Amino acid sequence: MRGARFIACAGVLSVLFVVLTPHPGFPQQKGDPKAGKQRYGLLCSSCHGTTGKGDGPASAALTPKPQNHADGKHMNALTDKYQDIWNVVAYIRTLAVPPYKPAQ
Repeated sequence: MRGARFIACAGVLSVLFVVLTPHPGFPQQKGDPKAGKQRYGLLCSSCHGTTGKGDGPASAALTPKPQNHADGKHMNALTDKYQDIWNVVAYIRTLAVPPYKPAQ
């Protein structure tokens, strides 16, 4: 069970890393909900469900359960600056051998 949780967590972190890492040449800008819906369906819905309620097919095996993204009371309180994921991205970069070097 612990190994399965680790694999699930590592997979989610890998996906988040790829999805949230800025790509060279593309400036940061406001998100596109239509493109986000596609990406969410592909990468997030297995845990969070297609409507974001945390009831995706993989959620049954996860502890803690996935966040309910449809819960406006919780989600609306978060600003766009609430991006703790960047801390995870920074940590993942420390794991690289050879060490990560940002593009010049």
